[in-house]
Amino acid sequence: MRGAAGHPAQRVRIVGGKWKRTPLAVPEVAGLRPTPDRVRETLFNWLGQTLDGCACLDPFAGTGALGLEAASRGARRVVMVERDRVAAAAIRAAIDRLGADAVELLAGDAFEAMRRLARAGERFHLVLLDPPFGEGLVEQALPLLGPLLAAGARVYVETDAPFAPPPGWRIERAARAGNVYYHLIGRGHTPGGS
Repeated sequence: MRGAAGHPAQRVRIVGGKWKRTPLAVPEVAGLRPTPDRVRETLFNWLGQTLDGCACLDPFAGTGALGLEAASRGARRVVMVERDRVAAAAIRAAIDRLGADAVELLAGDAFEAMRRLARAGERFHLVLLDPPFGEGLVEQALPLLGPLLAAGARVYVETDAPFAPPPGWRIERAARAGNVYYHLIGRGHTPGGS
């Protein structure tokens, strides 16, 4: 959602897992853009239908749709970070309504939270990078992820333009839905590369 004044709040729904079809409110917050249902469905098809035992990090939580989708599909722990108070309050309400005990919501800056989690020795199997578009936040976040990644971890990246990963990363899957480009990336070289 782009936060246009006078438009009714959007709703998205959890598309799979134990909370399948549960609607999530999209608050009127400028620049808030929930990941479309069909994009989330494709992402979790790529990942496999369950995330049993996985720890997930959603540092730009927005509506919370990605992180709550991961929790719905069995992630043992989901850490979401959101700096906007209105958006964070909507996520908190959804967590409470669902009884999502595996979800931890941190209010504040994503980059500060990632540094703090790294210092604490936290490791994640899946990181969901869906920051506001046009601010270079994906490029700023990727260098901070190294100490946060468990062995074999993957990173979901959502952008408004085709994405070329920096050295040391490879694209595993990529697709486009309208103006949204989405990618699943991992550490290592591109197959066939040196």
